[in-house]
Amino acid sequence: MSTPARNTTLTSNTPVGAPRLPGAPAPQVLPARPEPLALHATDSALIVVDMQNAYASIGGYVDSAGFDISGAQGTIANIARTIAAARAAGMLVVFLQNGWDAAYVEAGGPGSPNWHKSNALKTMRARPELQGKFLAKGGWDYELIAEIKPQPGDIVVPKTRYSGFFNSTLDSTLRARGIRHLVFTGIATNVCVESTLRDAFHLEYFAVMLEDATHELGGAAIQKASVYNVETFFGWVSTVDDFVRSFAPAAAGQPAPSLALAA
Repeated sequence: MSTPARNTTLTSNTPVGAPRLPGAPAPQVLPARPEPLALHATDSALIVVDMQNAYASIGGYVDSAGFDISGAQGTIANIARTIAAARAAGMLVVFLQNGWDAAYVEAGGPGSPNWHKSNALKTMRARPELQGKFLAKGGWDYELIAEIKPQPGDIVVPKTRYSGFFNSTLDSTLRARGIRHLVFTGIATNVCVESTLRDAFHLEYFAVMLEDATHELGGAAIQKASVYNVETFFGWVSTVDDFVRSFAPAAAGQPAPSLALAA
């Protein structure tokens, strides 16, 4: 028997996903790595992570703190395509929105690691003229970007830490609607996206990240590392084109790829 190559992800062609009740319709199959993911639009939610001026706009916190956001525009266009396909297919769209009250009480104070590690808070302390500008609820930095706005039927979930599940209503919102599969897009791949996806894994959700609808903070190697972590340990990785191909035909009343799974 040959020895597997080091640090490689085990793959399969057999679709996986949450168990289905006997007699339930066959799920649609989303091409993904390390194996396809089988899901229904009705038991899935598209999670749009922190698409705010802070993270995706020139003059926002991330840009002001010295991070490169030059790839954000392509990410915005891909997320918009994904949202349109999800809405057309009847999939729930959930926007996560990161930030704190105007007095920054929710940021935790000096007794919280968040107070010391948040680059938004550190930048404001280093540059007092920026105090109160970043990620404060009600401010421009906190707002969702103009290109991607919630519509009736979408849900917005505020959060105060990297993970969308921490001290928020996200888990109860999803469980109340029978959601078992999550499709992740947003910024930043290696921070809030990956943190939320890891928590989703531990809360028994099947999570897939659309790698070309996320943007990292730190450079291309960071994106590659997060993709590896998700694909190998915490979930699945797919693309916007595959997502749109899988769900847009169903929305148009045409057959989409599907495969029955054992209940």
